[in-house]
Amino acid sequence: MLIKSDSQGFVHPIASDITPLSAYQSRRNMIRLMASGVAGAALASWAGREALAQAWAPPGKHAALAAIKSTTPGALTMEKVTDYKDVSSYNNFYEFGVDKADPAQYAQALPTSPWHVEIEGLVKKPGRYALEDLLKLSAQEERIYRLRCVEGWSMVIPWVGYSLSALIRKVEPLGSAKYVEFVTLADPKTMPGVRSRVLDWPYVEGLRLDEAMHPLTLLAFGMYGEVLPKQSGAPLRLVVPWKYGFKSGKSIVKIRFTENQPQTAWNKAAANEYGFYSNVNPAVDHPRWSQDTERRIGEDGLFTKKRKTLIFNGYEAQVGQLYAGMDLKKFF
Repeated sequence: MLIKSDSQGFVHPIASDITPLSAYQSRRNMIRLMASGVAGAALASWAGREALAQAWAPPGKHAALAAIKSTTPGALTMEKVTDYKDVSSYNNFYEFGVDKADPAQYAQALPTSPWHVEIEGLVKKPGRYALEDLLKLSAQEERIYRLRCVEGWSMVIPWVGYSLSALIRKVEPLGSAKYVEFVTLADPKTMPGVRSRVLDWPYVEGLRLDEAMHPLTLLAFGMYGEVLPKQSGAPLRLVVPWKYGFKSGKSIVKIRFTENQPQTAWNKAAANEYGFYSNVNPAVDHPRWSQDTERRIGEDGLFTKKRKTLIFNGYEAQVGQLYAGMDLKKFF
């Protein structure tokens, strides 16, 4: 794999055979060719749907982060990708404020290089990993995931990263490790929200080890073919697409392997509202609103009909077996 370094000091893998933009152009060319063939009508209809659903181009805001197409089942949704401007300006990142526009306004002061992640707890190979080493640990993949917020809105985002399991295998958890805890940066100098008491800082999230090892659980370094913008969790974050968005910790500085279930930020703040699992489930309402439907950001006009919420956010075929036999209303 080739790599390059940008002006901010990031080291990026370069996939010589494909980039997000070239992939988009290739799909368009494929549609034209199939449409002109004998069986063009049927094939062009299918291919046109794919291109319409996934067409996007890097916004040109940050350093490029090339990736190969993922072959992981469920990793490339066919739904229309949300506009970059919406994804990068409508954020929950309470370290920078509670309003949706606060992260884009205040996160730009956050220094993201150099950056290190501490691996602690029940592993054979604990240590301090530089961002550059994590970037090179596994091939970067493009994953297009649905994102569902517990607040009842959703997006479709093309991420760049690799399965968290690659890092987990490298550090070799002990047999006693049952959970993985993720600790995010809490710097009052650059994160004004940390000076508030809205949560118990630092922000902590957690997964069962088998959830963390699932191929869809993503360690993300970029989105839309570029490195992550700071308001979206730069320089690296978690993405767990079948869970509500707050489970996907941003700007991670520590990953700890434990025997006991971690105390997570929102669960500590309001355990009756935010369970440890927080799997997307239309049958389990938030105490203050229904989870049966959702509004898609960028497509939520006054008369736009809300979408039906899908169990496990549409990833039931891939992850449902993780919760076989569990009472999902009890373990919400």
